[in-house]
Amino acid sequence: MSDDKQTLPAQHQDIAHGREGRMHPQPVYIDERYRGAGKLEGKVAIISGADSGIGRAVAVHFAEEGCDIVLLYLDSEEDARHTQAEIERRGRRVLPLSGDVADASFCQRVVDETLGQWGRIDILINNAGEQQPQDGLEDISEQQWERTFRTNIFGMFQLTKAVLPHLKDGAAIVNTTSITAYKGNPMLLDYSSTKGAITTFTRSLALNLVKRGIRVNAVAPGPIWTPLIPSTFPEDKVATFGAETPMQRPGQPAEVAPAFVYLASNDSSYVSGQVLHVNGGYVVNG
Repeated sequence: MSDDKQTLPAQHQDIAHGREGRMHPQPVYIDERYRGAGKLEGKVAIISGADSGIGRAVAVHFAEEGCDIVLLYLDSEEDARHTQAEIERRGRRVLPLSGDVADASFCQRVVDETLGQWGRIDILINNAGEQQPQDGLEDISEQQWERTFRTNIFGMFQLTKAVLPHLKDGAAIVNTTSITAYKGNPMLLDYSSTKGAITTFTRSLALNLVKRGIRVNAVAPGPIWTPLIPSTFPEDKVATFGAETPMQRPGQPAEVAPAFVYLASNDSSYVSGQVLHVNGGYVVNG
């Protein structure tokens, strides 16, 4: 298997976090053959990083399943509006809120506005994240290391802590970890470390909340075509993104989102503390 096979057009975005509207080809966030079955009917989900990428795909799939969405995003207004329109097109309600989940006051505002709008929270999807590749540990500044941890794991802690008092028996929390937590990545030392922390946080929180009837699980995507890729990797890396997987291609957000539907719905009522691996065929024994 060649690791230099071209999988995508070479491209790069000089924009923090990237913009989905500028990617080519456009990521697929829902397969036209997907048919909702009311698995999340009448529920309310808070989804961080929901403006684009995996977060957008999860939001749209949840809407297909009858769920109302609290759409959290940092600053990508255009992408957030697109996701909001897709949710509303499916007949569901959406509450868009812009802010940083690493800010405890923002997380409390999210909870307050959600309860004010719907009076309940049934599902929390911790998906917000960022990465900045570097060649070696000595190239990572203390500021970058702290920022990556603040977004990826501190943000998850802050949002979960704010939401938790309002979750009831039957609620579900699903976190986005990564294949890098299991395989590592030589260019993503800080990012991989946060994903390892998320995996352990998921397992420990699941044990902590089991007696309350709240399930906690995670999804570990492999190389998925999202705005983080062209905004953080050079053009030549983007051009061969995903070629090293057994399937020899990157995955689409639409191929990840159904795993979140499963973990958020009653289909997974006997599943907690687990990680689903959606990674193009890698076996990581995780």
